[in-house]
Amino acid sequence: MRKERIIVYTSGTFDMFHSNHLKMINYAKALGDLLIVGVSTDELVNTYKAPPIVPFEERLAIIEGMKAPDLVIPQRSLEHTEIVKKLHIDIFVVGDDWTGKYDYLEEIGVKVFYFPYGAGTSSTVLKQKIYESYSKIKKRIDTHENPDIVKTPILTK
Repeated sequence: MRKERIIVYTSGTFDMFHSNHLKMINYAKALGDLLIVGVSTDELVNTYKAPPIVPFEERLAIIEGMKAPDLVIPQRSLEHTEIVKKLHIDIFVVGDDWTGKYDYLEEIGVKVFYFPYGAGTSSTVLKQKIYESYSKIKKRIDTHENPDIVKTPILTK
């Protein structure tokens, strides 16, 4: 007996939302009938990479404002067995930078798709470009001495 509808789950940090995020969410939506998107909490993200620039509540609101997701939920763990069973998820989609990490879900009947994120835009790349650009600008225009670290000559008599 076939299920009434196919439930797809995808998740991510979605920091500094960009086109690859959009592509992955739209790709996940096209694989089934109902799309659930998990947004990683700040606490979760801090366990495996640098803290997000955009706070959790704002990242959640951005994803909720999209057309594709049918449901948006907080993601509090990178272990997905419980959520897959609880929400009856059929398909799990994640970026290919996680290739192999979620193969264990196939053992419980979930199809896993690693979205080809490629070498294009990523939040990490965006952060690095912003930092480099800021550093160049600062170096070019911020040439004054900092009064807090200017050395005063020692007076001798």
